[in-house]
This record gives sequence, C-alpha cells and structure tokens, in this order.
Amino acid sequence: MAARKKAANRYYSGPPSDHFDGSLFFNPGGRMPGPFKDLLKWQFSGQRSKWPAASPSPFAQAKPAAAVEGADLVVTMVGHSTLLIQTAGLNILTDPVWSERTSPFSFAGPRRVNPPGIALGDLPAIDLVLVSHNHYDHLDLATLRQLQEKHDPLVVTPLGNDAIIAAAVPGTRLSAHDWGDRVDVSDGTAIHVEPAHHWSARGARDRRMALWAGFVIETPGGKVYFAGDTGFHGGINYRLMAERHGGFRFAILPIGAYEPRWFMAPQHQNPEEAVQGMSLCNAAFAAGCHWGTFQLTDEPFDEPVRKLAEALDGRGIPQERFRALRPGEIWEVPRI
Repeated sequence: MAARKKAANRYYSGPPSDHFDGSLFFNPGGRMPGPFKDLLKWQFSGQRSKWPAASPSPFAQAKPAAAVEGADLVVTMVGHSTLLIQTAGLNILTDPVWSERTSPFSFAGPRRVNPPGIALGDLPAIDLVLVSHNHYDHLDLATLRQLQEKHDPLVVTPLGNDAIIAAAVPGTRLSAHDWGDRVDVSDGTAIHVEPAHHWSARGARDRRMALWAGFVIETPGGKVYFAGDTGFHGGINYRLMAERHGGFRFAILPIGAYEPRWFMAPQHQNPEEAVQGMSLCNAAFAAGCHWGTFQLTDEPFDEPVRKLAEALDGRGIPQERFRALRPGEIWEVPRI
C-alpha cells in the first residue's frame, strides 16, 4: 500500500525542525494525544465528577491599577489560564478568555461556573497578549476581537496561530514565533517563546498544524514563566527553563484538567507534577491556573486545590509560595 500522504498544513509552511516534520508539529521524544477511539472510551466511561452549576469566587471582581511601575509585580487572576500581569509599566494578558463557553459553538461546550475576575471594561490599557496555543479555552477569538478594538495590543503566539487570528480578527498586531525565539518588547523587557508538551487543534482536520508553547517574560524585576498548557513530560522542559533562564521570580503553572491520567497525562500535568515543575525550574513563587472555571475533565471541582496543598506539604514547601488563584484574586508578588 502506498505511504499515506501528509496533510497539507493550512496555517504554517516552513522547513523541518526537531519539532516540525514539514507538515505537522510534534513533541520531541514525547507523546501525542491518543486516537479517537481513546477519546470515545474516556467520554463514555461515566467517571466525570459533577461540578456545581455556579461557583462564585470569594473575591470581588478586581479593578486593576492603570499600571505598575519598576520592579514591582502584580498578578490578577481572571479565570482558567487568563491572568493580568503588571510590571515595568506594562500590562500583559495570558491566554485571554472572557467568553461564556470554550467551544466552537455558543450553545454547547464547557461553560463558566464563575464570572471573569476582571470585567472586560475594567481592564487597564493592554500592551501585550500571550496566546500559548489554539485550543478554545486558550485562543478565544471573540475576546481577541474586543481587545483589538479597544486596546490594539501586540499578540505574541507560536507559529501558525497567527494565521487563525489574522483571518478572524483583521488588523491584529501579530508576532508569531518558534520555540527559542526572543521578542524585545521595551527597555529591559523581552518575551522568550519556549517549549511545552501539548498539541493543537480547532477542529477535526487541523490537529498539530499550529505550534504550542510557553513563555518567559524577562523584566527588570525578574523573570516570569507562563507554562501555557503542558504535560509534565518527565520534567524535561522545566529543567530546560532552569538551564536557559537560571530561575524565576514567579511561575504560572497549570494544575487542573488532569483526570483520567491514562488519557490526560501527555497534555495536562497534575498538581503534584506542577509542584515538581516549580522546584525544577527554580521558581520562588507560583500561581496555579487552568482549574475551577471550565469543566474539561473528570476530577472534582476543588480537587486541584486539595492535591496542590498535599503536594506542597509532602515536599516541605510553604503553602504561600504556590497559590491556586481564584478569579479576582490579586497577588503582589514579593521581590527576590
């Protein structure tokens, strides 16, 4: 039988590399998501916990300052993987999602159980947006459209995601990059695009056509690591971050959407792995994200918080160093 023809990549065209085969992106030495039959096995397993229909945050919606200057660092949780990072006079959003659902449909798919921790109209002027990959709970075109109309931020994203955004939000200022690239933003501030162990798709026919990534924000007050969405992958990328960057003042690490492990391990780390990652990348403080807003997987609503506390205690790490942030929660990150 003739060899199966590679799918034409609708988002990106470029030379092969250690994570791009000329058609599709992949995790070097890692694992890809399971086949469709595994997805069906999981979906029909009947193991999904029942989440509350609504779980309001104990924190009121925040009204951030217009800017945070110098080496001060203030982080506000919006929800899921959306955080506002303020430092060195810059306002930075990670994976901004203000939509009610993370889905291609307005009437179906994972729905918010709590409102965003900052009302969209209360955002300060946004300078920079980091989009880690194209899954709907991270790349929300409706939100990007509103941000473009009101703030006109620079959007930094891995290869191929720029094509998706440009088609849906014309006029967006886009900067698309490969792993290992550096983007100078302002005096003393730069963005490094770094590996993550994940995958990408917007539908059934574009799997792995756009790259996924994490980001390191280099600032006068220290480095901030946003891991994006990632499996633990034996800690390989965390060790690489320590080697490349020395250590971090602050890390934003996913702690949710990890069950069942047989299916989710390649793409979503659990709280214990997140704590290991914090140690491996030499982060002084960390915020847990990717939990408690959209039900994507099987674990109970509050399990990530409990498992995070157990993992920290097990490793003798003070609880205040790694916090599972709730929408509206503000953290003035200590200097190191």
